[in-house]
Amino acid sequence: MRVFAAILTRCLLLQVVISTLSGGALAQGVPTPNFWDQGQRIAEPDLSDRTRIRFLTSVDFAPFNFLDQRGRLAGLHVDLARAICEELDAVSRCQIEARPFAELGSALAGGDGEAVIAGLAIDADNRSRFAFSQAFFRYPARFVTLRDAPLDKDLEIGLQGTRIGTVAGSAHEAMLRAFFPRAEVATFPNREEALNALRAERVRAVFGDGVGLSFWLSSEDAKDCCAFGGGPYLSDHFMGEGLAIAVKPEDEDLAAAFDYAIGRIVASGRMSELLLRYFPVSAF
Repeated sequence: MRVFAAILTRCLLLQVVISTLSGGALAQGVPTPNFWDQGQRIAEPDLSDRTRIRFLTSVDFAPFNFLDQRGRLAGLHVDLARAICEELDAVSRCQIEARPFAELGSALAGGDGEAVIAGLAIDADNRSRFAFSQAFFRYPARFVTLRDAPLDKDLEIGLQGTRIGTVAGSAHEAMLRAFFPRAEVATFPNREEALNALRAERVRAVFGDGVGLSFWLSSEDAKDCCAFGGGPYLSDHFMGEGLAIAVKPEDEDLAAAFDYAIGRIVASGRMSELLLRYFPVSAF
């Protein structure tokens, strides 16, 4: 994921239908997800005793956090942090600072910030070191097909005998084999070779990271050849628990305050606007 993001700075297995995502929205005719349970009732937080809220991020995870053409911090994470501060009436007390990704965890633990919003993995090691907000984004896996050859009928029979390309040894290969055991899996050393095989009609579809594929579909390389088919597909087991904000373990009240703010951002439709800003072809 992070390697692909570095390329972008230079130029989520459960099948989930958009309408079944909690409060899934269609904004400007583009499907945008909502992973937030609108039935939650989180009390409005009191942050009057906090003199500042410092968000730490990095610059190598486009489109989530990166430097724009003017060298300014930008991305979904950066805009979300600013929106959170607005919802918490704390704009004057909020700061967003960029550091190398490898230093973010130690900087937070050392008191150099109150929160990390940069894609810090929600795994056992980090859960022992930090508390997390609820996830606000999950990575989807997607099928890409030739535009004039949709996958609908093949999916109806579980892709039985259908040749699907994917990257060898990836989580997407494991996910594909687990949930479509009747598919004929063709593995490739990288995504580019898998997509070349698709365009040469040596595979029926390619299965991979929906975020990366969404940017490829809108690129000159794709030449409008292809489109998403089926899905999106989400799995905590294969794709992780998604993106959330990390805080120090003793600061769970701040994580709860972020949850409150994000809930309001989702309810207002602003989260959909942010997603559309950074994903010209929806990954969902």
